[in-house]
Amino acid sequence: MVVIGGASHEDLVRAVQAAGVRDERLLEAVRTTPRAEFVPAEHVEIAYYDGPVPIGRGLTTTQPSLSARMIESLGLAGEEHVLEVGTGLGFQTALLARLAADVVTIDLWADLVRQARRNLARQGIGNVESLVGDGSLGVPGRAPYDGIIVSAAFPEVPAPLVGQLRLGGRLVQPIGPGGREEIVLFQRTETGLERRQVLTPASFVRLHGKYGFPL
Repeated sequence: MVVIGGASHEDLVRAVQAAGVRDERLLEAVRTTPRAEFVPAEHVEIAYYDGPVPIGRGLTTTQPSLSARMIESLGLAGEEHVLEVGTGLGFQTALLARLAADVVTIDLWADLVRQARRNLARQGIGNVESLVGDGSLGVPGRAPYDGIIVSAAFPEVPAPLVGQLRLGGRLVQPIGPGGREEIVLFQRTETGLERRQVLTPASFVRLHGKYGFPL
């Protein structure tokens, strides 16, 4: 068991369980994915605490227990094609990749995407396509998706993401102005996107792009 800064993988797993996550595959993914390999070197000491970590540009990673709750809400069984909006440094991407067939992930910032690619490669994770671009537009060339996870806040789900979600697919996103949100689970139906569940209140950075806040 690796202990860094007084905390370990198992401490992180316990925090995720305490947040209500019960999916055993997801808990095992948290257990076997070294978060310390997905944070800046200057913040390694806090890697296994259940909190956000600064990654530059005024951005932070998602708190692991929040990320796990969002992932669990997608109900991944292993065969899904997933879109992630907001790559960060790749920790959430790695969890998704261990639970789905493949992941397309997109982020505005090329330097973050390059770091995430290196982080994922070091862990031998190959079922991820990492792209630089406007996540509010989704990635139409790889649609439709079985699940979409948005790691930034906007008052509504961007229309392109709704269109790229397959019938019956799930989408989870922080809904709000940035800084005070509700994480909401939606499902695509024949009549459009239907709100299924509010997971929890939370605070997220804003979603920027053509269908988000202005850059």
